[in-house]
Amino acid sequence: MKRTIFTLLVALLTASAVRAQVYVPGETLNYRMSYKAKLFPNTEVAKVIIQTTEEKFDGKDMYKVYGMGQTAKAFNWIFPVKDAYTIWVDPATLQTKRFEADLQEGDYTRKSTFIFDQPNGKVYTSWQTRKRPIQNRTLEISEKGMDAISLYFNMRSVDDSEIKDGFARDLEMVLEDTVRYLSFRYEGREVKKIKNLGKFNTLKFRCKIATSDGYAFQDGTEFVVWISDDRNKIPLYIQSPIKVGSVQAYLSSYEGLRYPLDSFIKK
Repeated sequence: MKRTIFTLLVALLTASAVRAQVYVPGETLNYRMSYKAKLFPNTEVAKVIIQTTEEKFDGKDMYKVYGMGQTAKAFNWIFPVKDAYTIWVDPATLQTKRFEADLQEGDYTRKSTFIFDQPNGKVYTSWQTRKRPIQNRTLEISEKGMDAISLYFNMRSVDDSEIKDGFARDLEMVLEDTVRYLSFRYEGREVKKIKNLGKFNTLKFRCKIATSDGYAFQDGTEFVVWISDDRNKIPLYIQSPIKVGSVQAYLSSYEGLRYPLDSFIKK
């Protein structure tokens, strides 16, 4: 698996909301990631957890969202990964104030901190890898700019009245030391079977992440996400093709949801 594909899927799962209801203190979502190819059976290779809590930060009450992706022990000898993402969100404005990423992927390590200054359209980032000292950079962002985890909540916050044929949205994702552009479009409603959970009514979106050197969606990473067709709008399943085979991520368990999971049909 390409490291960038795995990282982006983890980031988008563990991926500024426009409605407070998507930040639910006490909500925990667990995912499993698997890999399959023509001559390789569908095999679970990693797990992801996303937790939302309330916590004091800088003396203020904040929403804290923590996401962690880690390869299964059986695959650590091939390519061990343990990526952790944390954001602190102002409950009043629903804007991210601080975003931290701690990536451990094989021999590659990277710790990053992002301080968001939305009124001035800037993000102040600093990062350090195993082989380089601390570096700093100021990124320019528009009102669409956000961190990877906030992108995840943004997709959950789309108003039901907007979800219809032709609905599409472009966003800016702050990732590592650059801004990546992401485009997603609605592709209709679909019944989707989720392993060990059952069948759900879902909203299907096709997403593309532009190449790192610009806005070239035709050459970038593509993935499909199925979101529960209810007020929770939980990502239930994500699939991304890679050069050999594909990577999938699916919801394995959940707790602390604000609303009933009305999208559930049957086992």
